[in-house]
Amino acid sequence: MKHEVILSGFGGQGVMSIGKNLVEAGVAEDLHASWVPSYGPEMRGGTANCTVILSDERIGSPIVEKPSEIIVMNRAALAKFGSHVQPGGTIFINSSIVPDKVERTDVNVYYVPCDDIARELGNTKVSNMVMLGAYVAATKILKIETIENMIHEMFSGKKAKLIPMNMEALKRGIACAEG
Repeated sequence: MKHEVILSGFGGQGVMSIGKNLVEAGVAEDLHASWVPSYGPEMRGGTANCTVILSDERIGSPIVEKPSEIIVMNRAALAKFGSHVQPGGTIFINSSIVPDKVERTDVNVYYVPCDDIARELGNTKVSNMVMLGAYVAATKILKIETIENMIHEMFSGKKAKLIPMNMEALKRGIACAEG
């Protein structure tokens, strides 16, 4: 089993955070993991993407040319990486801000209204957790419980008040992939 993922969007959308969460959860589940970030000229608002590889075997190279999945949080990401997904792969789209429909018939597509759900929950910063939930539920590469445990670890002390909202965002993303 090997999943090679490219995640892309604007800086500030939590793309790097999704990638780091996937890698940390993968390591917690005894998978081999690789995370390579790439930033545009500006952090917030500029282009941000990262590659993640999760595998049950050693990873020979962190370079991903034909990803099994892509997570796109904006239109530019879909335009840049949509054609690179291997046939039979999966594209996850933040449909709140990416109105485009994928024309390829050889890939699976999940349209996840991340920003809309985050606004309903009262905090646009949790849109990445919505996407993380959809990704984990659709690919089944990681256990949902592992992600939930990570949320509890990430938001400790004064940040503990953020746990319920992030858990709900994760749950809503899961529902998008399962429904």
